[in-house]
Amino acid sequence: MATRTPRAERRTDALSKERIVDAAIEILDRDGENALTFRALAARLATGSGAIYWHVANKGELLAAITGDVIARALAGVVDHADPRQAIRALAVGLFDAIDAHPWVGTQLSREPWQSAMVQICEGVGGQLQALGVPERAQFDAGAVLVNYILGVAGQNAANARAHTPGTDRAAFLGSVAERWAALDPAEYPFMHRVAAQLPGHDDREQFLVGIDLILAGIATLR
Repeated sequence: MATRTPRAERRTDALSKERIVDAAIEILDRDGENALTFRALAARLATGSGAIYWHVANKGELLAAITGDVIARALAGVVDHADPRQAIRALAVGLFDAIDAHPWVGTQLSREPWQSAMVQICEGVGGQLQALGVPERAQFDAGAVLVNYILGVAGQNAANARAHTPGTDRAAFLGSVAERWAALDPAEYPFMHRVAAQLPGHDDREQFLVGIDLILAGIATLR
């Protein structure tokens, strides 16, 4: 009697777009964008690729959906502040932390700058600029500067973290860089020579917020 090959188990609960998004985020966080295929997603969800295509037309649509989900969660987690300056700082930190936790988000935002996730970010920043009293004629430029700074620095921070092998000692690595800076000719590189000692102990998040405060100080002059 012929032996039947057991079939792969299938989900008995209803598949939803939300479940697909959550599974895709897990794959991206663990293995990166190249690992995110509909075949891998189907295997993780114990379903067929056709069932996923019913909810998501293609990989581009899927990436837009999961990026929007991460950004929506980050913005929803921002604590309300009566002071627009503090609200902007909180929003900026929320996005910085989200991109730090999900490095691929920064890449997706830069790849498709007009997707819904970017609209959410710009609306969040723009609303606070209005509350801050920035003249309407200056709101677009001020918002663009803030959004570009937030996403640029957060994305670069995430890229720096991914460039190192897991388990890299951050303090030791920065210490070695600082030593190279300190060894530079102080006559040719006076600034790098002076700041070398500050590199190993600096906090990326705190330095990021210093930049936000500098931008807000400049925006204050527009009023």
